Amino acid sequence: MKKIILMGRSETGKTTLTQALKGETVHYHKTQYINNFDVIIDTPGEYAQVGHLARALALYTYEADVVGLLLSSIEPYSLFPPCCTSTCNREVIGIVTKKNDERGDPERAARWLRLAGCKTIFFVDSVTGEGVADILEHLREPGDVMPWEQQEEDS
Repeated sequence: MKKIILMGRSETGKTTLTQALKGETVHYHKTQYINNFDVIIDTPGEYAQVGHLARALALYTYEADVVGLLLSSIEPYSLFPPCCTSTCNREVIGIVTKKNDERGDPERAARWLRLAGCKTIFFVDSVTGEGVADILEHLREPGDVMPWEQQEEDS
């Protein structure tokens, strides 16, 4: 499985998505520091929001195969400037979170991610699990057995 680093502002849903990708029960947990799991790097939103902390994100991208920029569908603005993905030497994907929130506008968030330079965009609702399998499939490498395939083999 390719390793992904998740970046976005606070309350975007990075930790919730991390829990969903790992198949854990989703519960609120404030990320205080960078959590470097086996195939997921979960980062605090403050690192993306505060200039002198953002340098740490740049360094951690070297530990990942894929960079995931997260924008919530309820965001009033985009934290990511136009064409910012061109500075990264890794694949960068966009992830729109909270896709089912009644206050949200997932297409607006997707437009902002495209403007930032993301060519591939996923729409997820980490609480219901919608879209999570699509991200896992994107991160899949030859020989990886996905959780739903393991369940079929065990049956």
